[in-house]
Amino acid sequence: MLRRLSEWLYRIVNGWVVLIGLLIFIVFIVLLATGQFDGGGEFPEDAGVPDLSLYYSADTLYEWAEAYGEGGRRDYIYSFDLVWPVVYGIFLVTAITWLFGKAFPTGSAWRLANLVPFAGVLFDYLENISVSLVMYRFPQETPVVASLAGLFTLIKWPLVGGSILLLLFGLITAIWTRITNRPSASKQH
Repeated sequence: MLRRLSEWLYRIVNGWVVLIGLLIFIVFIVLLATGQFDGGGEFPEDAGVPDLSLYYSADTLYEWAEAYGEGGRRDYIYSFDLVWPVVYGIFLVTAITWLFGKAFPTGSAWRLANLVPFAGVLFDYLENISVSLVMYRFPQETPVVASLAGLFTLIKWPLVGGSILLLLFGLITAIWTRITNRPSASKQH
């Protein structure tokens, strides 16, 4: 099933699809950088941000929830976290698929790397749902969910970071393949 999904992506992704994914990614980053997703919540400087942390314990997550206050918790729940994983996921999946399609021949195990961003997006959503549930229920505790949130975050980062490294590896490999005039994957069908 995973191999079929991977190969389906190689059939549908072309330069235009990657360009659209890149443009959506850039627009989202610009909107984020200009504060368009600022819900008006005031987050204390000493309170951490679960999405940007490598790992946190359940106790730390509850400390942050308290420090955010009611408005901050509400803003966190309704933040851009529902859309952001889809945006970066589309960009990473399409870009890796397109580059690896140029760098590696059909049948290469490397071509399955285009599925790694899906795992990063999955764990990002698991993290977001867990943290949002903790924020929503606060001050009531949900200890299992709070503990899982930090674990999901810890798993998310290597997958997302690994996807970025795969993207760079694919870019370098595709350029090298083109420079050395080795046949591209599209010519080996």
